[in-house]
Formats: sequence, structure tokens, C-alpha cells
Amino acid sequence: MNNRLYGSLIFELSQEGRRGYSLSRNRFGDYKVPSEMRRKEDARLPECDELTVVRHYTNHSANNFGVNNGFYPLGSCTMKYNPAIDEEVAAMPEFANLHPLQPHGTVKGAEALCGMLSRALQAITGMAAFTFKPYAGAHGELAGLMVIRAYHESRGDVKRTKVIVPDSAHGTNPASASVCGLDVVEVKSRPDGTVDVDDLRGLLDDTIAAMMMTNPNTLGLFEKSIPEIAALVHDCGALMYYDGANLNPMLGACRPGDMGFDVMHINLHKTFATPHGGGGPGAGPVGVRHGLEQFMPMVSPYHGNFAVEMRAYAYILSLGRENIKYVGPLATLNANYIKESLKDDYELPIDGLCKHEFVFDGLKDKSTGVTTMDIAKRLLDYGYHAPTIYFPLLFHESLMIEPTESESKETMDGFIDVMRRIAVEARETPDVVKTAPHSTPIGRVDDVLAAKHPVVTYRQMCSGA
Repeated sequence: MNNRLYGSLIFELSQEGRRGYSLSRNRFGDYKVPSEMRRKEDARLPECDELTVVRHYTNHSANNFGVNNGFYPLGSCTMKYNPAIDEEVAAMPEFANLHPLQPHGTVKGAEALCGMLSRALQAITGMAAFTFKPYAGAHGELAGLMVIRAYHESRGDVKRTKVIVPDSAHGTNPASASVCGLDVVEVKSRPDGTVDVDDLRGLLDDTIAAMMMTNPNTLGLFEKSIPEIAALVHDCGALMYYDGANLNPMLGACRPGDMGFDVMHINLHKTFATPHGGGGPGAGPVGVRHGLEQFMPMVSPYHGNFAVEMRAYAYILSLGRENIKYVGPLATLNANYIKESLKDDYELPIDGLCKHEFVFDGLKDKSTGVTTMDIAKRLLDYGYHAPTIYFPLLFHESLMIEPTESESKETMDGFIDVMRRIAVEARETPDVVKTAPHSTPIGRVDDVLAAKHPVVTYRQMCSGA
């Protein structure tokens, strides 16, 4: 590969006078642009021939990593494979070419699809109704909390301004509560990683609006005390909110509505197979039990991210009622297989059966000085995307792994072999791990410097400005 094309910026490949385009003859005449809108000097754009441009961006695209070209065990994110049929459906011109401002009578098919997806999600979750207006999981959390707040206000119960959140919760839970104007109260976890019910009892009073729970929780553990927790929360007049970020292992096993939850959101882009690397696309429909339908807020004027909803419905139909029940058990089987295969080399702070994901606390042998960051960087040399690292914050060297139900035993065996190999390297040649990666276009970047002082423009473009 030509290193000049591979490692350079498009501006650095520029040669004066080169062109990769031709413009058609002007058929519209000349129009004077007002002086206040005109540049004082020509824009400094790269000048390249078409072949250089194509090779440049094709080479860079090869650096992208996704589920379609490798194992992506990103814990908490549920980066499962998105079947090709989902993309075919989403690309159908009859749907893809719709405009959100079209006349109501011309989008009957799209509305029918939303209705069918809503009924499918009701059956899967045990909720009575869904709204698709939220555009993402955190947006769904906000909408769900708005439902809860409106419910209490409708009853004149305005002093309920607090939301209980477990200390193992996703960061979006307290953030969403704060945006909704609610105060956050933290409930502690027991040594086994689940909610401490005794601590919860002391927090419940008539100022509590709701309790937010993720199940399985962020450690990948099933919260076995949910029936007791739901009874306690309901007895004090509050509602139960289900964070659906980890709904994937529950498919075919149990339903939030049957557990006693009143409101929930679903990350369609996680559980129902839309690729969401790079920050999107997403969808966070909110479901409610009977009696709360009238409190659903108008958080957007449209049916959310319609293409994600189409993919989700295609995914549900492709599995069908008879096969979707295997999603959760297979995700659980895969996670436990990797966990049990690696716990001799990596520290497992909480043993026992996990669900879709689990958390190691770095290497079991701490004397090597090899950190979780080092392990993540070394995985790149072997062609694997790293798991989630340093989250959850309950452990100092968290390494969070989620294989999902999509992966084959052969793929997981390959990952297990590499993780074991890295553990051996950490003991025998630790510097090899500490200085990784060695085979990527760049080595370790200064993350803090990049965040505090990002360089988003090419210096030549700014010179003389």
C-alpha cells in the first residue's frame, strides 16, 4: 500500500492545478453575490485528481471497525449483528423516500408499520402502549420520567421530586432525572452487585417519584429482588422505571411489565439490531402500563427515527414468535462461556451466573503492572475491538465484555485464545503489552490532550486568516 496515500491528509495530497471534476455548462446566467457574503480570498481547497481521492478515502475506510468485519464485544452497548434483510427493508424507496411533512393521508403504510411494531413490543415487554417519538435511549429516559412526573402532578402530588438510582446505573439515569427537574437519590449495591433492599427501605418516603432500574444491571446480573423492590416502591406511592438498555438477554425469558415496572424505554438500536457505532442512529421508544397512556409527552413532532423502527420490525418478523425467545438464552450462554473460560487469568470480582455481559477487574496477576488500557490496546494488534473499559466505575480496572447471541463458538474461541495470550505476555514480556498497539496506523494518542485541545482544522487552511 502506498504509505503516502494511506497516512496523509487530503490537503497534503493536493497538487496545484489537479482536478477530479468537470462542471457542466452554465445554463442559468450570472448572479451577483452581495459583497458582505463573498470571501475576501478564495477558499483553500485540496486539488486532487479523482483516483487520488478515491484511493485516499478507500484506504481510510479500511480503518473502520464494525460488527460486519470483526468481533465487537463492547459491554453495555450490545453491538449485535444487523441482518442484511433489515437494511433491505429500510432501503425500500416506498419508505426511505417519505418526507416527515407529507400529507397525513399519504403515509398510511408507515403509520401501519408503527402500529404493528408497537403491538409487537407490547407483547415482548408486557406494556400497554408505546410512543416512538424519542430519538435515543437517553431521550427515552427523559420522556419516561416526564410521564412519571406528569402522573404525580395530575394527582396533586407535587412534592414527589426525587428519583432513586442504583450506584451501578448507567450515567444517563441521573443525568436524565436532573434534566427532568428531579433530584437523584443513590441506593447502594450489596457485595453481590445487586440492589441493597435494606438500604432502599430507608430511602423511601412521600418525596420519591420513582425508582430507575436496569435489569440485568450494569454488571450483567439479574436483579432477583425486583418483586420485593416493586412492592416497596409502589407502597410508598412511587412508580418503577425500567431502563431497557439491557433488554437483550430478557427476550424470551421475562417481561418488565410482568415484574411490576410502570414505565420503560427500549434501545431499539441495541436489542433489535440497528448498527449504532459512531453515535447513531438510535431510537428510544417509551412504553407504559395501563392508566399512564395519557401522560406520554410530545418530545418530538414525528415518529422518532423511522428507519430504525423499520429495521427493528424486520428483525422481529425475521425471528418470529418461535425464535425470538432464544435471543436472551443464547446471549446469556455466550457471555458465561467467555467468562468461565477466562476467569483463571482475569480477576472476576463477582462470581456466579451472569446474563448478557460480565465485568473483569483487570488481570488476576496484578504484579505485572499491565493495566486494562494496556490489554485493550494490545487487542488491536490481534484484530479485535476492545471491550468496554473502566466502566462500570465500581471496579478500578473494569473490563466489560458482551458477546451477544450472534457470535459463533469459533469466533469466541478465537477471542478467548487471544485474551489468554495477552495474559501470558503480561507475565513474560509485559513491555510488549504496555507499549501496544504495534500494528495500527498510529500508536497511543493523548486522549486528555485531544479532549481539551482538539485540532479540527488543517493549519494551512487557517494561515493568514
